[in-house]
Amino acid sequence: MILLHGLMGSLSNWSSVISHFHKQYRILVPSLPIEKHTGDKALEFLLEYFEQWIEALQLQDFILVGNSLGGHLAARYAHKHSAGIRNLILTGSSGLYENNMSTAYPKRGNFQYIKERVEYTFYDPAIATDDLIREIFAITTNPHKCLSVIKMAKATQRNYIGDLCREIKVPTLIIWGKNDRITPPDVAESFHRLIPNSTLRWIDKCGHAPMMEQPVLFNNILEEYLHPASDRQNF
Repeated sequence: MILLHGLMGSLSNWSSVISHFHKQYRILVPSLPIEKHTGDKALEFLLEYFEQWIEALQLQDFILVGNSLGGHLAARYAHKHSAGIRNLILTGSSGLYENNMSTAYPKRGNFQYIKERVEYTFYDPAIATDDLIREIFAITTNPHKCLSVIKMAKATQRNYIGDLCREIKVPTLIIWGKNDRITPPDVAESFHRLIPNSTLRWIDKCGHAPMMEQPVLFNNILEEYLHPASDRQNF
């Protein structure tokens, strides 16, 4: 199982998923080199990096899970390399349209403003812990990291993948927060309509990162999809 984080995300975003599934799967969480791209084709840079990473580890028959930008990348990879993927899992994914934080970065010295933007990501603002806010604030106060994030955010907005979604052959589960304000619910409905073999499940009182905000429900939905109740006694 491969877990792909979002634009401002980190490996720790997936801690609950790792804890739940680590006995069933070998879990890999690559750190996406968002800060290392130098050109205008940021998404192409990430896709090429991920392709090389998969090839270097000789991975096959894996479950690919992506949140936000990670979902965008996962969908693009699944479109291009469907043979190697068992299931595609999208949650809060970009690629169709979204409201992002890029306009906030010029105010990178304003801690309160960054705090409000991080809290906006979740239905329950308490999920935005002080540690998480400080982590995001540190990124926005680093000129190089800040510029890289801005370029990546703009690249994701320009990179519409609706037409590619129609050609994704991988069985796909879409898990979405009903209260997602970054990629609103109609984005999930659009993914579901566009991807032929897809299942859409909602999580109430949940924002843009369901695996963080509603970890038990997220893991239960994913567990049921991967291992239906009728099959579990043989699992």
